[in-house]
Amino acid sequence: MAGQQEPVIWMRPERAPVGRPAERSRSEITAAAVELADREGLEAVSMRRLASILGTGAASLYRYVATRDDLLDLMTDSTASDYDLPDPSGDWQADLLAIARQARQIMRRHPWLPTMVINRPTLGPHGIDLLEHVLDVLADHPAGPGRKLEAFALLSGLSALFVQNEMAAADTSATRRSTAYLRHVAAGGSHPRITALLATSPPEDPHDRFDAVLIRALTGVLG
Repeated sequence: MAGQQEPVIWMRPERAPVGRPAERSRSEITAAAVELADREGLEAVSMRRLASILGTGAASLYRYVATRDDLLDLMTDSTASDYDLPDPSGDWQADLLAIARQARQIMRRHPWLPTMVINRPTLGPHGIDLLEHVLDVLADHPAGPGRKLEAFALLSGLSALFVQNEMAAADTSATRRSTAYLRHVAAGGSHPRITALLATSPPEDPHDRFDAVLIRALTGVLG
């Protein structure tokens, strides 16, 4: 039917209903793709390359995963299975901060993941479990449903931004150049607020502000 949207991959059969008996599974294909992306970057992930790693033909993989976009969705959602989701403690800030810290660690293990979270957010079975947990944590919070969904998105997005910043900061030469230029600008006196800021306190390491910034942002969204 014209204009009808293709259902997400998790709403489609595990594999095409025609052809030879199943040789692979979505989880096996996804795991191989995640391992490849972890090792060589997301740009290395293609159906042809993945088929070579799995010892099969690219055409056979399309019986399980229709497009590369489907594969990217599977990869992103699979990382959400790494979360530990204990029962809520009654302290929503502590519980959400625990999730954010896990998100930070998971994204560090998968350097391609922050970009996916920011540019291509997706919700599959594991992501739905995570969302349900966050809503459970916030069950007694007076914020409305929309605000709670915003808090969930903010938690993921802000964690991804911090990890991207950390990865960029790992390039110490670039960090030194940026810091040197900032101090040069401050010394010039043409930007008095920057000069005053650096005079009263040097730039903080953004890694050390993760908890405080996240809680301030979540509190602001939830009201």
